[in-house]
This record gives sequence, C-alpha cells and structure tokens, in this order.
Amino acid sequence: MNRIKEQYRTAVVPALKKRFEYKNPHQVPRMEKIVVSMGVGEATQNKALLDNAVKDMEQITGRKPIITKARKSISNFKLRQGMPIGCKVTLRDEIMYEFFDRLVSIVIPRIRDFRGIDTDSFDGRGNFSMGLKEQTVFPEIEFDKIDTLRGLNINIITTAQNDDEARELLKELGMPFKREEQ
Repeated sequence: MNRIKEQYRTAVVPALKKRFEYKNPHQVPRMEKIVVSMGVGEATQNKALLDNAVKDMEQITGRKPIITKARKSISNFKLRQGMPIGCKVTLRDEIMYEFFDRLVSIVIPRIRDFRGIDTDSFDGRGNFSMGLKEQTVFPEIEFDKIDTLRGLNINIITTAQNDDEARELLKELGMPFKREEQ
C-alpha cells in the first residue's frame, strides 16, 4: 500500500474526524482524482511540439495522455474548432496517491525560490489547482532531451464540501502551504 494512502487511513481520518466533528469516517473528505494538463498553443503551427508534450506528460505521470482539442474557433490565434492544442491525464486510486507522494516529497522542493504554496488556489468547492512553470522539476524529465520548457497544471479534486476542509486534508497529507502571517 502506498505511503500517503496509509497515512490518510491512520492519521488523517482521525485528525479530520476530530477537527470537524464528523460522526462517520465516510464523511471525512478524501482525494478523488488528480488531473494533470498541459496546454501547447504553438501546436497549431507545429504538430511535433504536441508529440513532445505528450511524451513528457507520459514520463511525468506514467500514463498515456489524451489529446485535448479546441472547443471553438478563434481567428486571432489561427485556431480552428477541433484542432489539437494540449494533453491531459486523469489519475485515480493507487496511481493518484503515488503521484501526490512524488509531487509533495520530490517535485515541490525542487521548485526554484519556493516559499510555500498559496492557499488562495481553492475554487470554493474543495478543489485545489496549482501550476508549474516548467516540466524539468520532475526527476523523470531529462533536461538535455527536452525541446522547450512547458508549464503544466495540476488539479486535485476532493470530496470536501468547502475550502477549509480541503485545505486541512491536503495539509495533513503533507502539502507545504504558506504560513499565514498573524
């Protein structure tokens, strides 16, 4: 069993149950899925860039990404409806916990000038989003073999009812949030 999943069962559930006074352990919020996405706007001119982004995403997540397509045409960006413009991967269950463990313990500490994750990145319904400016913070990516630096978005979807519950859940799981100045 994964280290984060074990920590959730043994430490996080009792702590959140006590803090929010849940009567049933099934009321305690949990991570539902993690969606990792990468937009490649330059793919409208050069299809090879999208192929390289897919390869990078596959190395980062260990899963084959799906290609995302434009929903509508925008003439200023030379974009037509249905054109491939990015890729994404949805992680669930064991793979999700493994990715979260790598994110918290390896990737986030490697971010340059890191001072903690901003707590304003919640959406009001208990879901958390963060962006990375470059894919090279992942140890799976070899710096010599990338063609260009690409950013990616990581969305953590939880079963929490509000932001406070989700913030406590992620904090208990080891997410390094900024300290709140009093």
